[in-house]
Amino acid sequence: MTDGNSVRVVAAGDHFVLPSLITRAVRHEVERADVRELELGWPLEPFGPVAEVREASDAEDALIEALAGAEILVTQMGPVTEKVLAACPELRLVVVCRGGPVNVNLEAAERRDVRVCFAPGRNAAATAEFTVGLMLAALRRIPQAHDPLVRWGSWEGATYYTYEHSGLELEDLPVGLVGYGAVGSRVARVLCAFGARVMVHDPYVHGEIHGLRLTSLDDLLRRSQVISLHARLTPGTRGLIGARELGLLPPGAVVVNVARGPLLDEGALCDALESGRVSAAALDTYEREPLPSESRLLGLADRVVLTPHLGGASRAVAEKAARIAAEEVGRWVRGEPLAHCLT
Repeated sequence: MTDGNSVRVVAAGDHFVLPSLITRAVRHEVERADVRELELGWPLEPFGPVAEVREASDAEDALIEALAGAEILVTQMGPVTEKVLAACPELRLVVVCRGGPVNVNLEAAERRDVRVCFAPGRNAAATAEFTVGLMLAALRRIPQAHDPLVRWGSWEGATYYTYEHSGLELEDLPVGLVGYGAVGSRVARVLCAFGARVMVHDPYVHGEIHGLRLTSLDDLLRRSQVISLHARLTPGTRGLIGARELGLLPPGAVVVNVARGPLLDEGALCDALESGRVSAAALDTYEREPLPSESRLLGLADRVVLTPHLGGASRAVAEKAARIAAEEVGRWVRGEPLAHCLT
């Protein structure tokens, strides 16, 4: 822990959480820091409070170079490996601008007495909004109507303006949420505002909820025209929704997953889409990422809405992440307890 008189902080940002966002937030928290700026591929020049790495998502050597003499690293994707930690003996604090420090070797950090913090809750609102957006897109077949008009100037999408092909609206629609954490609870509130009949299954959540609590997942599935996944990925929830579970849904149900890809058996989902048992799916996460070119999902464009893991990406998320991380730096410098520390 520093006395605050001279601390070197490295802001290893990327194309999402910009180093400038981290720098500005850290400067606000630590005004007396002794710092420099580093841009990969450019000369090291005297600057001000923080050393910046422009792109640290796959840059062990550059990170080691930037961390020379540094006590604190703030990063989004920087690979804080055993190699990096061994090469940077003065490093005492790593703050990751993410919901979990998956890019940090926690065991190696603990052995070297390096504290590791993270930024929980930074993207809950963004992910919830994205979930509802994908849900609406799938229910009303928005991408399928958009594509022919933009690609070929065709009014073909207007064929959805028939009783048989038109989509569903959220008002009075039974929607089941599997999981009621920071994201699921926000989705529930928004859906209630639309007038949906919200049902929730989460064995770990107690107290008041928005919607009807169901203790049985099977019961939720049988009663839901739409299901949206919001559970954490654990050994127990991997493959949570498979062929059996999809078979419990009412015919023509819609499946939404903006949580973790492996919660859902994609092969079983494709089977259900092809058979018509499931009428549509909206997915932002997948069993394998990036989505392989041979994925069966890509052949179901008339029934799926697919996005490349963008649910948690908004400008506000990047700004919140930098602010939460900088607040941990401020606590460290002032000698206060850290709020979100794992080591």
